[in-house]
Amino acid sequence: MSVITDVRAFEVLDSRGNPTVMVEVELSCGVISSAMAPSGASTGSREAIELRDHDKNRYMGKGVLTAVANVNNRIKDTLVGLDPTAQLDADNMMIELDGSKDKSLLGANAILSVSLAVAKAASVRKGVPLYSHISDLNGTPGHYTMPLPMMNILNGGEHANNNVDIQEFMVQPIQAGSFARALQTGVEIFHALKRVLISSGLNTAVGDEGGFAPDLNSNSHALSMISEAVAQAGYCLGTDVTLALDCAASEFYRSGFYDLKGEGKRFSSNGFTDFLGELCDQYPITSIEDGQDESDWIGWKYHTDQLGKKIQLVGDDLFVTNTEILQRGIDNGIGNSILIKFNQIGTLSETLNAISMAKKAGYGVIISHRSGETEDTTIADLAVGTAAGQIKTGSLCRSDRVAKYNRLLRIEAELGSENAPYYGCLGFQP
Repeated sequence: MSVITDVRAFEVLDSRGNPTVMVEVELSCGVISSAMAPSGASTGSREAIELRDHDKNRYMGKGVLTAVANVNNRIKDTLVGLDPTAQLDADNMMIELDGSKDKSLLGANAILSVSLAVAKAASVRKGVPLYSHISDLNGTPGHYTMPLPMMNILNGGEHANNNVDIQEFMVQPIQAGSFARALQTGVEIFHALKRVLISSGLNTAVGDEGGFAPDLNSNSHALSMISEAVAQAGYCLGTDVTLALDCAASEFYRSGFYDLKGEGKRFSSNGFTDFLGELCDQYPITSIEDGQDESDWIGWKYHTDQLGKKIQLVGDDLFVTNTEILQRGIDNGIGNSILIKFNQIGTLSETLNAISMAKKAGYGVIISHRSGETEDTTIADLAVGTAAGQIKTGSLCRSDRVAKYNRLLRIEAELGSENAPYYGCLGFQP
């Protein structure tokens, strides 16, 4: 039996030029696998804590040498000799070693990088693709689907230096017959949007996640621009393609109100839900993420009661991939879907638990990247291996985003439509 013989960490850079943790796990059979931790911009307050050095003389205080040292000096000693296929054991050993509720002692960035590298090493040792190993860990061996992509083509909020309040405007090709065709649709709309913006005299610089980031008159203006791009690309909005929003409402929630400074409007909790409902009446929006502040559970209840039977309502900052918080949402009828970001919780095992809980409750599942990404493509395998249904991994430019799409293309070609059907509109909740 091949076991873990070495665990080593390095400080590397993410897509925003900030340090992050990279880990290599080496097995006695000679296998070496690596993984890197992503980092968020708009983060939930209850997320697991990524450990930063706070040394202002290095990387503006964002260095991760402490997290790297925790891997090299503490986690390594705990995991050496362990069978890499014992994922739950590895993750629980790190959780116990950390001892905190939010992984703040060792750092979620340290723990997650090790957790993912262990899974990758196990898949290589077994001689199977990572998505296959993940499906085994998930208790659903051999059950795969290709996810419906949620493609962010226009950025605002914390992801762009512009006057648009809503953080992400996305397209979803619900009627494409395959993932490859869905991706083609998104690419064609993305390039059409660039032409629309240029013809309107607007900026075509991109934000953190690769979507365009122009100054616009309003959030509705953004939707109008995308609608025009969909038509110019030769698709029918509402039939071939639907729209999705990530409001990231916690970023503009102040003293009990939602301040849309870009268009000079201020809303109560119910008022903001009603505003979003009006946008849904004007445009074929089928998914809204974080349409209320993470702490505004009363607002979320109204939000769900008003919109939850019509469209997908996704909890990101609300649920932070945490089963305790998700269970509270399920019990209280809050939202109907969860965004899954494994660095919010810090281990692969806990991520799989959250996915399982959501599915059992009938909640939709969207596997997601972070704004600070790397070339690591694990989330693509996670989406296929858990048959999640949807994936959110940014726009159609920037190699840190495109890497995930390219990995999904390779997986689809490898498995074929019979073994991994494309979810399309079936990925939605409700």
